[in-house]
Amino acid sequence: MAERKKKLGKGLEAIFGSDIDSVLNDIDHHDTGSTNIKVDDIRPNPYQPRKHFDDESLKELADSIKEHGVFQPIIVRKSNISGYELIAGERRLRASKLADKKDIPAIIVEMDDTQMMEISLLENIQREDLSAIEEAEAYDSLINKLGYTQDELAKRIGKSRVHVTNMLRLLKLPPEIKTMVSDGKLSYGQARTILAIDDEEKAIALAKKAVKEGLTVRQLEKMTSSRKDERPKVEEPDIYLDNVRRIMEEKLATKVEVKKHKITISFTDDDDLNRILEKIDCLDK
Repeated sequence: MAERKKKLGKGLEAIFGSDIDSVLNDIDHHDTGSTNIKVDDIRPNPYQPRKHFDDESLKELADSIKEHGVFQPIIVRKSNISGYELIAGERRLRASKLADKKDIPAIIVEMDDTQMMEISLLENIQREDLSAIEEAEAYDSLINKLGYTQDELAKRIGKSRVHVTNMLRLLKLPPEIKTMVSDGKLSYGQARTILAIDDEEKAIALAKKAVKEGLTVRQLEKMTSSRKDERPKVEEPDIYLDNVRRIMEEKLATKVEVKKHKITISFTDDDDLNRILEKIDCLDK
């Protein structure tokens, strides 16, 4: 049992680094190691970022637990209400319930809400269990609830600032596209590329096309790039022509448009036209 605890401690240290000593001490100095507790006494982790669990994978784990039991204890803390709150090991808990297990080995630790939020996120990130949207939502939650800056969060989870920023940008996607990412139909790379489309309807249409036709990120990049090229280009104002327009309007006392190879002079009626023609010396003598 001591060896099992040591491995778990190293796993947590790899996730958190040296600034989580209090959590490691709670685990490594727990005299009795793990203890069996009733699965019905365990409440879900309120900070669990993972929303989707693969049914087939859970069934395989449940079959293994039926035959061999749970090798690695889950981590829980005592609930202020009753029983326990799950900190880490939700797959094992769910699979144990599928296997009709009445109890499960667990290590009981003291942990505050901040540590609980972090370990829930980082455990899943380390195992690459989160979808891109779940990861982005978890980052957003840590920033909003714990007051982290993007730089602080990046250092805390061992990721680059650019990675954190790019993940958070996914939350700007329309809900329909975010669902595609969460369901595994659309990859992070595909979703990030579709972000370049400003029009929501066009973005959704492109996402559906990507899913239906299995478009690669490279193909999507070419398509989004060509869409950008199709946008009407705004011509830079020509300072010389704008000056000509201003001089003509002052001289003729009417609206004048001056474009490349074209001048348009406005008039209201025949009298106004004759006035303008006289100004530019175009009336018959």
